[in-house]
Amino acid sequence: MATAVTSLAVLGLIMAFLFMEGLPTFSFVSLKGFLGGLDWYPTDEARPDYGVLPLIAASGAVTALSSVLAIPLGVMSAVYLAEIASPRVRAVAKPVIEMLASLPSVVIGFFGMVVMAPFLQDFLNIPIGLNLFNAALMLAFMSVPTIASVSEDAIYAVPRELKEASLALGATHLETLMRVTIPAALSGIGTAVILGMSRAIGETMVVLMVAGGAAVLPDSLFGPVRPMPASIAAEMAEAPFRSHHYHALFAIAMVLFLVTLGFNILADYISHKHRQTGSASL
Repeated sequence: MATAVTSLAVLGLIMAFLFMEGLPTFSFVSLKGFLGGLDWYPTDEARPDYGVLPLIAASGAVTALSSVLAIPLGVMSAVYLAEIASPRVRAVAKPVIEMLASLPSVVIGFFGMVVMAPFLQDFLNIPIGLNLFNAALMLAFMSVPTIASVSEDAIYAVPRELKEASLALGATHLETLMRVTIPAALSGIGTAVILGMSRAIGETMVVLMVAGGAAVLPDSLFGPVRPMPASIAAEMAEAPFRSHHYHALFAIAMVLFLVTLGFNILADYISHKHRQTGSASL
């Protein structure tokens, strides 16, 4: 009880501080101007602009593209490890995937900046390799181990009697996998997918290093962008304490917090909606 209360108290204080520093933003810019503005120039002395729509759009685009890449790879890897791979292969592959999930984000960002950016620039003949596509690739690389590991645990936990009953009725291994095992583990798989997307949208170092840093609306897969976490990390050290710029960055953090909270609520909803009863309760 003491541990739980302490954890909740710390999270509550962080959230209170976040809103306390972010809400003053709306004393000098309207909510519509903040969320719908197309220009982010907080350091302009004559006429500063605090529109975060390009930053929100960049975060959404990078997260969506990385999810398109990571979700199929992660779920299929989990299915292979849990239902198809031999025990020897699983004993080697499972720890490797979990080790990849623990790689520091700065290492992945450095790889994307030093290796992938020149490769994409030369191979695709594009002006710059630090762009939306590169950021999505690196975020997918980060998300796949999380999705695969959690999904594999959910699939592996499906009771054996469900699979044996399906096989006894004449279903093939593939039919059992598609119509019994995966539906029974859908709660855990859905949670894994949402967790992977939450990690992608909240990741800072990777997008700061490889997304290009341009606060503009995404108009191409290979154009530079600046997601919300990258803006906070890049500008917070330079923003004067309690200045308009300072409060605007905390307001961006509020938006990011609310988006991440929404992902977690969605994960909880999916987990409970698809939770099965009886032997299939996961």
